Amino acid sequence: MAHKIAILGLGKIARDQHLPSIEKNPDFELAAIVSRNADLDGVEHFTALNDMLAARPDIGTIALCTPPQVRFELAVAALKAGRHVLLEKPPGATVAEVEALKALAREQGVTLFATWHSRYAQGVEPARTFLADKTVKSAEIIWREDVRRWHPGQDWIWQPGGMGVFDPGINALSILTHILPAPVHVVGASLEVPRNRQTPIGAKIAFKSATGHPVSADFDWRQEGPQTWDITVKTDAGTVTLSSGGAVLAIDGATQLSADDTEYDGIYAHFAALLAAGESDVDISPLQLVADAYMLGEIRHVDDFIE
Repeated sequence: MAHKIAILGLGKIARDQHLPSIEKNPDFELAAIVSRNADLDGVEHFTALNDMLAARPDIGTIALCTPPQVRFELAVAALKAGRHVLLEKPPGATVAEVEALKALAREQGVTLFATWHSRYAQGVEPARTFLADKTVKSAEIIWREDVRRWHPGQDWIWQPGGMGVFDPGINALSILTHILPAPVHVVGASLEVPRNRQTPIGAKIAFKSATGHPVSADFDWRQEGPQTWDITVKTDAGTVTLSSGGAVLAIDGATQLSADDTEYDGIYAHFAALLAAGESDVDISPLQLVADAYMLGEIRHVDDFIE
């Protein structure tokens, strides 16, 4: 029997990604929308989560697609009501609150899934397999896109907890932490913050791996025209390049794989598997790297950002 699922927060990401993937997956049935400002034809609508929890005990799973600043209390309410919860990335505004949710899910005996959609790009798992037994010499991330194109009019991204350019940049970090054989830690960062905003529009981060090789990341939200989502890893046995956010994999310049975007299909397939096994999946390593970049980052004020 399909899991009845409610989407909380019917914004762009929910409409563009969650709804199509739920519709394609026979393990899920969209049963309700919880949103103050939006509804969906043919689907029961609630304006508050507590109302839905009280009225629909048959809905056992919830996808939280709200901005991260307000997600914690909502997740707590859902978990305490015995519902399984899928968290859109980033899973929370702080590392500590995600750890608290992880502990609560364990206490309640329900599934908590902190999603990292970029890990489900088609080139990511083959890259991880290739790198597993290689000696990594260095790695570089270049992740540049146009904030006006992807987040038009979304003020929450510029507020504390909204993460700024780390909102897309954390996607790259979710891939990096998944494919590298050894963990990395932040050793320095430079954060460019518009004078009229509170989160970065650009960031450069230096990392070092547990085995000593350097890693760099260049995140920028001011790139017009073609967008850049590339990760390059140099090893003793060749250079691995993931481009187009992980959809294209090349080794020593030769394309090994080029695929369509099926990231959210992968998320819901994994969520179904977690529910069947009665397990959770809550990896905070990408969020921890962002938090550490904020802790070590030198702030540089740049020109005002005008929408």
